[in-house]
Amino acid sequence: MRKWWFAVAAAVLTAGLSGWSEENSALQFERVRIGGHDATFEAAAIFDVDGDGVKDLVSGEWWYPGPDFRDRVHIADIRHVDTYYDDFSNYPMDVNGDSRLDIVTGGWWGETLYWRENPGGRNPGWITHTVAKVGNIERCLFYDLDGDGWPEVMPVTKPVHIFRLVRDAQGKGTGRFEQFTVETDGGGGHGLGAGDISGDGRPDLIFASGWLEAPADTWDMKGWKWHPEWSFGLVSVPILTHDVNGDGLADLIVGEGHGYGLFWMEQRRDNSGTRAWSRHDIETDRSQFHDLQLHDINNDGRVELVTGKRFWAHNGHDPGARDPIGLYYYTIDNGKFTRHVIDYGPPDRASGAGIYFWVEDVDGNGWKDILAPGKEGLYLFLNRGPAVP
Repeated sequence: MRKWWFAVAAAVLTAGLSGWSEENSALQFERVRIGGHDATFEAAAIFDVDGDGVKDLVSGEWWYPGPDFRDRVHIADIRHVDTYYDDFSNYPMDVNGDSRLDIVTGGWWGETLYWRENPGGRNPGWITHTVAKVGNIERCLFYDLDGDGWPEVMPVTKPVHIFRLVRDAQGKGTGRFEQFTVETDGGGGHGLGAGDISGDGRPDLIFASGWLEAPADTWDMKGWKWHPEWSFGLVSVPILTHDVNGDGLADLIVGEGHGYGLFWMEQRRDNSGTRAWSRHDIETDRSQFHDLQLHDINNDGRVELVTGKRFWAHNGHDPGARDPIGLYYYTIDNGKFTRHVIDYGPPDRASGAGIYFWVEDVDGNGWKDILAPGKEGLYLFLNRGPAVP
């Protein structure tokens, strides 16, 4: 265990734990530590790595074969800078069309978008391929922008770059990406999302300082229209689009990635169709909500907001950095968010959400589980359904 971690744990333990929330999750989760104290990567994913039909866990330099996740197989050496690994996304995608899922990733220091080629089976030594050098990558967003069923890759950079996997006549990946750059003065930087703001059925791109309205042809890079309708700062990746209050208009859910706050922006329109936005706070006394996801975590047929604190996001220099860390889900009822605590405490006893966590039913019991990476360690939260009263 590194010396910096001891110092951080001590700081958090003395940070006023009397303010802990007593709220409990309405669901029962079993927390499992994955890997050792060196498993401090901030991105993770769940998918069948070796093609045996069983879901595996992936995080940083290692993957952990299911169903028990006790062993680990080396993927690649990843650049280590201070408390960070230069690996801020772990997205599974069959890039080269060999029916094996590879990993698409990128990082801040390398300034490069990569994909790591899966060698098959439990073989170590994945080959890392360069896609493009695009500048400091805060994280990547993966979203199907053109409606063809395949996600595009958007590193969080400025200017706005979109990467489309080149596929052959059979729809298989060719190992190459086509790069597009949006020609506009707006967009880019910390904070990125995608969703249909305008209601025209096309996904728009959302940023901390406004949004880009998609043209009829996604790949018309001059056709994207900039709308500077808000200014947030260093906010979450992603910024989520969701009709929070059920009025038929797309609202936004936003986390403060490097400060206190979690909030939603209500979209309103007057009789002429002019948009206006109203901010509603969800949390004001918890910080570093860097990754947000919407999932039906409690099987009620509606999505919940799943998120948590990214531990030590800026090495203790963010507001609230020494507060306890936590992992939560929020039920959403006509604009009201209710927090359910999955985990909460100091970093030697609890988990946050990292910069890129994953939600999926890994054990096949019908309830979605959470794989939460971070500098505090890698944890799997197995969802056991409703807690027994």
